[in-house]
Amino acid sequence: MIELRTPREIDEMRPAGRFVAEVLTAVRAAAKPGVNLLELDELAHEMIRDRGAQSCYIDYHPSFGAMPFGKVICTSVNDAVLHGLPHDYALRDGDLLSIDFAVSVNGWVADSALSFVVGSPAPGRAETDAKLIRTSELALEAGIAAATVGNKVGDISAAIAKVGHDAGYSINTDFGGHGVGRTMHGDPHVPNDGRAGRGFPLKPGLVIAVEPWFLETTDEIWTDPDGWTLRSKDGSRGAHSEHTIAITEDGPIVLTAR
Repeated sequence: MIELRTPREIDEMRPAGRFVAEVLTAVRAAAKPGVNLLELDELAHEMIRDRGAQSCYIDYHPSFGAMPFGKVICTSVNDAVLHGLPHDYALRDGDLLSIDFAVSVNGWVADSALSFVVGSPAPGRAETDAKLIRTSELALEAGIAAATVGNKVGDISAAIAKVGHDAGYSINTDFGGHGVGRTMHGDPHVPNDGRAGRGFPLKPGLVIAVEPWFLETTDEIWTDPDGWTLRSKDGSRGAHSEHTIAITEDGPIVLTAR
């Protein structure tokens, strides 16, 4: 069911968006060579406890997950791009790290993600990693710009896809954006490729997560033996960018702006 939020409810969602931005900023600052992924998860967990918020991930167990997630943040490294389950891994110079985080504050959820290179770029990878990350960010900006009253979900999808295709990337549509509200995942689904002018009409009060993600040389993924982490089938790197936005008569509001 697609739900529309009142202006007051959108205001009530702002603290969740600000907190998600704060956590991602803190985790990014802490993600240095030698730091363990489990340390990053514990940092996010400590911030959740201090804020009195509720994790959207720790008990999350959808059909595609092997078991409840058990951690509070997704950490996807290099060829992993989505749902990266934090584990005993010390970050290395040049790793491409994607962090995804969703949390509930006062009963409202916000969801956001970013990708970056840890430390110094790996030899020979500076330009390719920068292009991959920047393309995901530009696609996110294009998707948000298309999220205006009178457009349709397909307009967001088409805007994201154009940026990705123009950069030479193929696009997987198994996972994409989604409705956000009292729960982390709701309707409508917002694919990262689609036809403009098609799909659900964008109306004031619709709150969605827009989340383009690209893999360097494939659009095929497989699930790691951990039962969660999604990796590229050919071992190429991935990047992921995401914001929670509210659609209003005056244009989209980015609730998770950093």
